[in-house]
Amino acid sequence: MRRSLPSGTARRAAVWPGVAAVTLLAPRVAQAAMDGETQFVLNSLSFLIWGGLVMWMCAGFTMLEAGSVRTKNASVICLKNIGLYSIAGLTFYLVGYNIMYSGVEEGGWFGSLELFYGTTEADRALLGGDESAAVAVMDSGSATMADWFFQMVFVGSTASIVSGTLAERVKLWSFFAFIAVLTAIIYPTIGAWTWGGGWLGALGFKDFAGSTVVHSTGGWAALAGVLVVGARRGKFRADGSVRPTPPNSVPRVTLGVLIIWLGFLGFNGGSQLALSGAADAIMVSNIIASTNLAAAAGMLTALSLSRPILGRVDLLASLNGAIGGLVAITAGPDIVDHYWAVLIGAIGGGVCVVGMKILERLRIDDEVGAIPAHMGAGVWGTLAACIAAGGNLFVQLTGIVTIGVFVFGSSLLVWRLIDRAFGARVPQQVEESGQDAAQLGIEAFPEFLPMKED
Repeated sequence: MRRSLPSGTARRAAVWPGVAAVTLLAPRVAQAAMDGETQFVLNSLSFLIWGGLVMWMCAGFTMLEAGSVRTKNASVICLKNIGLYSIAGLTFYLVGYNIMYSGVEEGGWFGSLELFYGTTEADRALLGGDESAAVAVMDSGSATMADWFFQMVFVGSTASIVSGTLAERVKLWSFFAFIAVLTAIIYPTIGAWTWGGGWLGALGFKDFAGSTVVHSTGGWAALAGVLVVGARRGKFRADGSVRPTPPNSVPRVTLGVLIIWLGFLGFNGGSQLALSGAADAIMVSNIIASTNLAAAAGMLTALSLSRPILGRVDLLASLNGAIGGLVAITAGPDIVDHYWAVLIGAIGGGVCVVGMKILERLRIDDEVGAIPAHMGAGVWGTLAACIAAGGNLFVQLTGIVTIGVFVFGSSLLVWRLIDRAFGARVPQQVEESGQDAAQLGIEAFPEFLPMKED
């Protein structure tokens, strides 16, 4: 099913049963039922507000990553995150939205390669004073570019996952080149298969807000990148042990996770894709409650498991556990029995901690634990949609495997091509001195460094 607001007629057909029930119980409420224009306005406004919250997640990822790296690389992290968001916006406007939603045949694989996406002719006519276009405009359910904006910010979240994993050693422009391909082609193709009405959507693949479409996609892309770029120098000792690289600012990392947690309320709540009646209001409330419960359960589970698995009470693992819980519930937050959200989130947090340990054993250097938090918990969450959110196990497995193979394979190919053409990794001297000074000529915290008088 297309992940955008259905037509006004279809939307009203879905909402009116709830309104009819209210009518029987409270005639006065029925008299105040919203007309089509009011529904249109509320749906459009909700897209913009939820989209703003999802955009704010980029600030959370920036704080999380900038606090996790060493101070000599924090400025580049800031540039990478605002850069990837800018690239995502332009590529999704240029071609990504059309690939994902325009002209995707039912059960198909790919949308249109037409360039640019923008305000419809009906929208333009209404803005020009043609009142006869109002019916066609309102029948779409929401403003065209409000829908586009809400869809676009999800692309930025996918790209942010890759940034943290490869921090401190990937070349800035090589990273930007990969993000352009990811956001213009790879992510929209997955979106066409699922939310755009393609073949996985036709099978009944359940991924309400993107445990797989967004988070596992970002995780698989990050895994491919780290295999090409490699670990930071000195991260793994010759005897196989791991050299600790503590964050430069624990408060900044914690703030980043809390911002991401807040953003997820818009990420999942907004994926109801409507706020045009009592039924929508109840469902959005249920979704936000389940999202919050899952994050809390994931955090506490990770905290409890960190000592037996990692050998210490680990704050960073606990924070990642909250993210794992959020990612896990994202495939099916539209549930009524919220205790399932606690279970799903708790297991997501556990998957995070176990995944961090496995990566250490495999000598895969994931700077912020993004792969277990997003790919690992995303896979679990997509399977967990079978518990209480109506997912079919065979269909869910089919989606997980095919999306994983496609994203990992295509990302690995793109990373290898970039590595061969431009080099994916910074030179050793740059890595040792820090990317901030070598590439930007600006330190994130200059007051902490010895300064010479002019």
